[in-house]
Amino acid sequence: MAGNGIFAEILDGDVFKYYADGEWKKSNSGKSVPIVNPTTRRTHYKVQACSQEEVNKVMEAAKAAQKLWAKTPLWKRAELLHKAAAILKEHKAPIAECLVKEIAKPAKDAVTEVIRSGDLVSYCAEEGVRILGEGKFLVSDSFPGNERTKYCLTSKIPLGVVLAIPPFNYPVNLAVSKIAPALIAGNSLVLKPPTQGAVAALHMVHCFHLAGFPKGLISCVTGKGSEIGDFLTMHPAVNCISFTGGDTGISISKKAGMIPLQMELGGKDACIVLEDADLDLVAANIIKGGFSYSGQRCTAVKVVLVMESVADSLVEKVKAKVVKLTVGPPEENCDITPVVSESSANFIEGLVMDAKQKGATFCQEYRREGNLIWPLLLDNVRPDMRIAWEEPFGPVLPVIRIGSVEEVKPLTSVYMAEMQGCVFTKDINKAMLISDAMETGTVQINSAPARGPDHFPFQGFKDSGIGSQGITNSINMMTKVKSTVINLPSPSYTMG
Repeated sequence: MAGNGIFAEILDGDVFKYYADGEWKKSNSGKSVPIVNPTTRRTHYKVQACSQEEVNKVMEAAKAAQKLWAKTPLWKRAELLHKAAAILKEHKAPIAECLVKEIAKPAKDAVTEVIRSGDLVSYCAEEGVRILGEGKFLVSDSFPGNERTKYCLTSKIPLGVVLAIPPFNYPVNLAVSKIAPALIAGNSLVLKPPTQGAVAALHMVHCFHLAGFPKGLISCVTGKGSEIGDFLTMHPAVNCISFTGGDTGISISKKAGMIPLQMELGGKDACIVLEDADLDLVAANIIKGGFSYSGQRCTAVKVVLVMESVADSLVEKVKAKVVKLTVGPPEENCDITPVVSESSANFIEGLVMDAKQKGATFCQEYRREGNLIWPLLLDNVRPDMRIAWEEPFGPVLPVIRIGSVEEVKPLTSVYMAEMQGCVFTKDINKAMLISDAMETGTVQINSAPARGPDHFPFQGFKDSGIGSQGITNSINMMTKVKSTVINLPSPSYTMG
């Protein structure tokens, strides 16, 4: 169970501690932040409400620890990451339990997230040794007008202190996707977990603690964003920010200053269905892409653009699958579980009521109990309805009927800031033309949007993000190039 066994030291009474300078600590603020179970809508856990003074101390320790860590051999960094990954996977059960209680993730998916996270850390350790173990050697006479009098040696060096801010929906996996690249690259890491998901993240951090990383190298501060959010993101000790979330990322990017940013801010991912598509395949992927984890995924199918000629048939196939989805608590591994908060449920309901008022066709009766919203397919949606272009982050999926492929680009480029999109067709030429036209970070052909495998590049266009994720891209992003130039007194040519 959470906070027991090897995790006992992270709990003080009924409040989980924060992690700083290699120790689990109580905040001097004397305050805590409640974490509400989405299913029961009651406080299930509490975490420390860290103060700005404590953030300052964390940053001082992170700066000092990073200087020593940068001198640690690559093989040793990788060795510790492998050890942390093994501990993480060994103790998947209590971490998965936290995910079930904090964010209502179905039990089997919660276990999968933890295992996937361990695999990501190990892969990152191996990839980091390969990437960072190589440099470049340049000679000056390759540029016109130069003799070979200069040798340039380039290598990748750490940035310093990396601030990682993951979202509620994958608080473990999207935390380690930032932690592991930062550490293998020689940086120190300060983690600010989401409130919902903070306890799972604290358990994960303890696995890194048990692996034996140096004091101060990894920190995890909890608290209210209103009190320490801006203070963290604008802190002068921070040399890089990796953020996954929503519109808050736009605000961070405007305030952060001259430091590298890695931002994934979600989007309205479109599923485009052409006349020749395999409709059974499409329907299965719409269910998987639109309703898994109750649609609370940045890569969820958020709108279907289907050719009018096949729309009736596709909608019937999807409706038949929707009625088979199980609805209930995450402990029972239901397909549809409560959304993360009452405010999220209210927002989703607002989109649904707007669509109803404006004439959308409800393929199922709208039903809600607390934070639990039954899956809903909305047909005949128009661009003037909010659900057409706003991201619901819930189990509600709009269908827009189109008369031609030419309608796709104006709809997706005007209304939808996209992380990903997908195209279903048997014509690879059409698929590639549509893919090239879409202003989307990734386009999946004949499959639903997905983040991963975790070494694949992952990025968004427009307001969906800055930079690119994926293990290799993250390692590169968390380093900078250092050049050393050797100047020779006279030209020198090999075998000359």
